[in-house]
This record gives sequence, structure tokens and C-alpha cells, in this order.
Amino acid sequence: METHEKPRQPKHRRQFDPAARGALDGVRVVDLSRLVAGNMLTKVLADHGAEVVKVEPPAGDSLRAWKVGGIETAWKTCCRNKRSLCLDLRQAEAVAVVKRLLADAAMFVESFRPGVLEEMGLGPEELLAMNPALVIIRVSGWGQTGPFRHKPGFGTLVEGYAGFAALNGFADREPVLPPMFMADAYAGLYGASAAMIALWHAKATGQGQVVDLSLFEPIFAVLEPQMANWRISGQVKPRTGSRSTNTAPRNAYRTRDGGWLSLSTSTQAVFVRLMQSIGRPELVDDPRFRTNPDRLANIEVIDGVIRDAIAGMDRAEALAQFDRDGVTIGPIMDVSELDQDAYIAEREALIEVPDEDMPDGWLPMHGEVPRLSVTPGILRNPAPKLGADNDALLGPLLGAAELARLRAAGVVLHGN
Repeated sequence: METHEKPRQPKHRRQFDPAARGALDGVRVVDLSRLVAGNMLTKVLADHGAEVVKVEPPAGDSLRAWKVGGIETAWKTCCRNKRSLCLDLRQAEAVAVVKRLLADAAMFVESFRPGVLEEMGLGPEELLAMNPALVIIRVSGWGQTGPFRHKPGFGTLVEGYAGFAALNGFADREPVLPPMFMADAYAGLYGASAAMIALWHAKATGQGQVVDLSLFEPIFAVLEPQMANWRISGQVKPRTGSRSTNTAPRNAYRTRDGGWLSLSTSTQAVFVRLMQSIGRPELVDDPRFRTNPDRLANIEVIDGVIRDAIAGMDRAEALAQFDRDGVTIGPIMDVSELDQDAYIAEREALIEVPDEDMPDGWLPMHGEVPRLSVTPGILRNPAPKLGADNDALLGPLLGAAELARLRAAGVVLHGN
């Protein structure tokens, strides 16, 4: 199916406003995390007004290395609204600077291997003694306790161990890992919720606490109720491709012009409308398809009927017909189509912001999520250059002379 000749749908172009304020205005978050999970967590907070201070090593957050065409696309999109300090944390004086930042911070996010924070002199006991209301979010692959606490914790390993890959794909092929950082993203979003729960408690009681956020448990949790189903049935859920073991039919279907549609008939009424729409109303009362369990038992047959019907239609034609007939079906979109899509643009799910590194001067990125009616998300500043906020943050904290001394000593560093 040809899509590249279609014009790009105009996006809402937004400007950064350094004066913008959100619901979390006044909440300082010191972020020593690296890569995706911690940055996803603090992106949510920053988008809603928190002052997120990224403390980066001389080489910068590892996320900066994920470039396309030489541009730090992952960094730019995950780290908008944040600030950057560049410190050499191998030096004790740099750790002392972090402690001073944490003395009146609301949250601290880190993703070192368990035990490293304690070795640095930044263990929770010491930090909570200094700032009793501090919320400390510790991101790791497998958690701060248990037999795997010291194992490497990349999301890929977790996606396999948690049971996701075993469910994903087709029965006659290998398990399929997700083509994106799924475990990290779930952990980041769970972590943002946990951080706000802990902050609510801290504001009410003055008592901070530690959030032990593994990459494993969030993705394991969203796979509910797999364990209960296993205990009841004694059956390991097979890989079913795009089909469901709960409702039928549910699948991806190819159209005559090479497009793909996703269909879900989660209610009997939708199945009836689907059969009527494709001209097969007699199948509604066929004993093989009369109920959802009947259809699950005869999935190959009913899937074949639907597949053949859709294969005789172009995608636009099928979408118009099924929409008219009240059938829950939609297009399977790739990124080139999403860039041309009116819904995406009008919802401001995708926006554009000024960026001198982009060929046309505009960087596409997701809009602020979630949407709040009274205190919406903000766009305060683009993702910072490495160490861009050294002077603005550390000058008032340390004084000009002390900052100059630490800069000369290589404790505070300028970015590249």
C-alpha cells in the first residue's frame, strides 16, 4: 500500500515558554538515573511543572548516545522540561554537591546497581536523616532485594523473564520480544505514580520513604490474570499471534490494496453487525458461531470467512463500510501514516517544537500526557545540553568563588 505520496498532516507547532508553570511547580527532583525508565518517570513530573535536575557524568546520560542521523532524538523527546548539571561523581566533592541539592529537594531518582548508592555515601538512611521528607525512587532491573539484586537489569531480560515474550508471537515460531523499551516504559509510568503517592504522604506527614522500583514487577503486573488462569486451567497460554483467547474473532486482516486492519468483536452485538456488514447474516445463528465460546472453538473457520471478505476490499473502502455499520475495526498504522494522520494532529498527540538540529527546524514529539483540564502539562524548555544549567543551579547554591574552584578542579564540568 502506497503512503509516501500523501502530504504530511500539519502539526500543532508549540513554542517553549520558560515562564510556564504546572501543578508540580516548586517540587525539585534530583535525577541521577540513566537511560529510559528513570527518564520516563521524571518526564511525567517535568511535564507537569516539577524542576527536574539531571545530574549527568562527563559523558552525559547514556540516552544521549541513542542518535538517528547524528541527532539525540531519544534525549530530546524524553528530557524536555529538565535541567542538566555535569558532575564527576567519582570525586567526593561532586557527591557533596549532590547532597546539597538534596537537602531541600522533594524527590531523588537513581538507577545505579543496588549497593552503589551506599558506596557513594548517598544511601537512603543518610539522605533521610538529612532530609526526612525526601522521596527516594530507586530504579533497578530486579529490585533492591532478592537473589537477582546484583544482576544486570536491562528491559530485554525482564521482558523475557516476566512472561511477556512467551505470550507474544505465533505458536509455530520463536517467542517475540517487543521492538521498543516496553519494560522500561511501564516501570517509568508506574514509578511516576509511586512517586506522587509517596509525595502525597510526605506532604501530609513530613515522612519520606524509599520506592523500590524494579523493571520486572510493573510488566509482570500488567500480565494479570495469567497466573490465576494457569492455576485454574493447568494450561500454559499459547502464543496466538493477533488472536485472543478471550474473544473471537479478534485479529489483523489484510486488505486488497495491501493495508492491514485490526478487528475486535468483544461483544455479541458487534459480531452480529460484522456478519451483517460482510453479507453473511446467516452465520449469526450457525451453531459453530452462535456464542463467543463457540467461535473460539471454531476460530479457524470464522477467521477464514472474515479474512476472505476483507481481502476483497481496499482499506479505505473497508473502513468506511465498517464504520457506517458500527463494527469496531480500525487501521494498523505505521509511523509514516501516523505522521500524515488528522486525528493525531488535531488531538495534539504529536506536536512540533523548535529545534535547530532538525533539518526543517522543527522536532516532532508526543504531547503532554496525561491531560488535565485545570492544570495541563507545560512546555517550559527543550531538553538541555550537557551541563547547560551548571551556573544557574550551582551559582546560588555554592557561590561564585566555590563554583569556580570546583570547575577548575574538574568536579563541575562543561558539556560538549
